[in-house]
Amino acid sequence: MTQTILDPTGLRVQSGDGAGAEGRPAPKLSVRPDSLSGARIGLLDNTKHNAMLLLQTVGQLLVEEHGAVEVTLVETKRNFSVPVDEEIVSRYREACDVVITGVGDCGSCSAAAVADGINFERAGLPAAVVLTDAFDVTGRTMAGVQGAPDYEWIRTEHPMAVLTEDQVRDRARQLLPEIVSTLTAASEREGKA
Repeated sequence: MTQTILDPTGLRVQSGDGAGAEGRPAPKLSVRPDSLSGARIGLLDNTKHNAMLLLQTVGQLLVEEHGAVEVTLVETKRNFSVPVDEEIVSRYREACDVVITGVGDCGSCSAAAVADGINFERAGLPAAVVLTDAFDVTGRTMAGVQGAPDYEWIRTEHPMAVLTEDQVRDRARQLLPEIVSTLTAASEREGKA
């Protein structure tokens, strides 16, 4: 029996057929670089308080400590609860080698951030999505709706919005190793070990 599941992004998913949104297969991980040396970094801010500071700090650390050439594209979403469209994905695909997005710290923004990561991955861009741990269920639900139930993101302690600037920078530093691992082939090597 096939059932139609309504997705808040406006896509239709047929359950029971093994396919993802709009009949596409579940996304496979994008080909990841061995390192971020020479990489062009894209940052997508979802408008949540402290998200831009966290992303900019991570971008700066990737340039200073991991050899990324530069942060080439920084955008702020118009609506935190709506996944990115093909126009945005295309801009990032042209200007960036990897993307970092977040911070999902509410239900709808967490769901949209996971959908964003999956959309970037489907376009061939390794993506690191940051969500607060209070919204794992929301993220997992959206990953399933998008046809990628095993999609992974980076978890950080909830809440982010109340942190001071120094605390946000400390949080960026703490998350950096996992972000690097997510964006590079290190995550694939660890899976084979």
